Amino acid sequence: MILQTDIKFVPGVGPKRAEILNKELDIFTLGDLLRYYPYRYIDRSRMYYVHEIDGSMPYIQLKGKITAFETFGEGRKKRLVAHFTDGTGFIDLVWFQGIRFVESKYKTNQEYIVFGKPTLFNNRWNVAHPEIDPYMSEADRPDGLMAMYNTTEKMKNHYLNSKAIQKIIENAFGMIKERLPESLSPDVVRTANLIPFHDAIENIHFPGNPILLRDAEFRLKFEELFYIQLNIVRYAADRKGKLNGFLFKKVGKYLNSFYEKHLPFELTNAQKRVIKEIRKDTALGKQMNRLLQGDVGSGKTLVAIMCMLIALDNGFQSCLMAPTEILASQHFETFKSMLSDMDVEVALLTGSTKKKNREEIHAGLLSGDIHILIGTHALIEDVVQFKNLGFVVIDEQHRFGVAQRAKLWAKNEHPPHVLVMTATPIPRTLAMTVYGDLDVSVIDELPPGRKPVQTLHRFDKKRGALYQFVREQIHLGRQIYIVYPLIEENEKMDLKNLEDGFIHIKETFPEFTVCKMHGRMKPAEKEEVMQQFVANKAQIMVSTTVIEVGVNVPNASVMVIESAQRFGLSQLHQLRGRVGRGADQSYCVLITPYELSADTRKRMEIMTESNDGFIIAEADLKLRGPGDLEGTQQSGISFNLKIADLVRDNPILFRAREIAEELIKKDPKLQHPDHLVLKQQLSRLSGNRYDWGRIG
Repeated sequence: MILQTDIKFVPGVGPKRAEILNKELDIFTLGDLLRYYPYRYIDRSRMYYVHEIDGSMPYIQLKGKITAFETFGEGRKKRLVAHFTDGTGFIDLVWFQGIRFVESKYKTNQEYIVFGKPTLFNNRWNVAHPEIDPYMSEADRPDGLMAMYNTTEKMKNHYLNSKAIQKIIENAFGMIKERLPESLSPDVVRTANLIPFHDAIENIHFPGNPILLRDAEFRLKFEELFYIQLNIVRYAADRKGKLNGFLFKKVGKYLNSFYEKHLPFELTNAQKRVIKEIRKDTALGKQMNRLLQGDVGSGKTLVAIMCMLIALDNGFQSCLMAPTEILASQHFETFKSMLSDMDVEVALLTGSTKKKNREEIHAGLLSGDIHILIGTHALIEDVVQFKNLGFVVIDEQHRFGVAQRAKLWAKNEHPPHVLVMTATPIPRTLAMTVYGDLDVSVIDELPPGRKPVQTLHRFDKKRGALYQFVREQIHLGRQIYIVYPLIEENEKMDLKNLEDGFIHIKETFPEFTVCKMHGRMKPAEKEEVMQQFVANKAQIMVSTTVIEVGVNVPNASVMVIESAQRFGLSQLHQLRGRVGRGADQSYCVLITPYELSADTRKRMEIMTESNDGFIIAEADLKLRGPGDLEGTQQSGISFNLKIADLVRDNPILFRAREIAEELIKKDPKLQHPDHLVLKQQLSRLSGNRYDWGRIG
């Protein structure tokens, strides 16, 4: 098939260029090349005059003559300048490479069309390495929209610029003798009102006009998002059809007694709604897979406890898996205190549980004496066996790979119900794409008595007032976090900054105890520091982002984030969630240098204006793009979208989801002859990877 042709056989490529295209752009076949889409288009029908040029023009096209050539500099610094005029003014054309070639090719006083990007240097406009063509009459000139392609530095060094890529794609089209085969089934093309695949590919690279370009973009974006959704919808339907879950028929003495006597505060409406949703799932006899999203401190843990008590009322054990020992221990303490005088046995199992205790726990799980087990990855080891595990809670989803979750399924004859809790708000578009096979519940209100955290932005040169404020807060009996960024590429440097910061804070606040924490410390050391802080033996903790997840110190009411410009929005929001857990007014102070990019300034504004995790997640997605979102690589979808954009193409995503759901309802196994093409594309796109969606 023509699309499988090795890229080196396309005219203008050859073995050497093929190697560069393989390495730099992941292009191996003619099909890969055709799906290397332009990132923008330039209208080549418009001619500008030199006197019109201003700083807002990305590209211009001029008609005129070269009046003279001059060379400047020596050796590697040598550059060639051509003085070009169209009668309304002068502009310099500049070359740093290929000077001999340019001098031999272009002549003075001949008419040329010059195309390129104007920049201002020493108060003169110039265009570096312009494209130059002999002037042609209106009839011969290429008009309309010209595609522009992203290229890397290495490609440019081998003369593979945007124009060269366009020429190679043109040559590839020359090799195609028949129309390209359709990549979607006829019913999908019809329902979504799409143009044929061949026309879409042709018009994305060589648009006939703006309307054809718009139709081509819609078609290709739809297709990309449709296959992601079809994959997810098919798995979800398959799982719901096959997997029976345990039936929780009743609510009994455990839940009722807890609700009447032990509830720490009145449930919010959001918590009640989520418990009803879970209750409904577990009473249907199908296996539940639910994602519970809620901002830090919204009361997800309380929901988890109540659902575990329902499991217990029906004769089932539960477990909760947390990403770190600190978090697991905190959950254990919370559960113990909330269930203190109830007849519920809770145990803690982590990597540092002593051998003797381990054996007791293993025995208690098998006999059914232990009702709720809390732990880290240690829970999924094969030696950990339950008498009757029916309900699993996973805290902070993205810390666990899908394969690890799968191990939990094997702990009983039917897979237990799974509740995944995350404090990272996931925008709806992403939830549909990444966790599309999980049902989603959201807790969107804070428990009574919680005050929203006040967020302030301060510049790093003005620390006096900030330190005074920190002192006042400690004198009021509060505690302080000071967080430093830790970026892996520069870990040594960052740890030095943390050390310097730690010394600086100790010198600034000699009257207080300052502790420090970072990821390089052993679990036992971290635990010790954390306990010191929890017990208020230290008033200030200087730390990297290891305190980000789940650590609960109600007395800590101020979070100072150093070099806040180095954090993404969602990470800043997560960090801010470490304070504001008590009833006191809490503060988060973002410290940055004065010089900030427009994007960073926007991030700081969003943080100071909003406490809503969902608004922040949407904004983060818009600013950063999806990238490898939490756990996407584990969810079995190839996430390198080539043309669609999860933020801008929201409506297309929802339409793709609807059509995928309709199709799977009618033909769950894709057995209709028309749907063979869908099956083939799905297996090609997922590269026949392990069937992760079944586990998600």
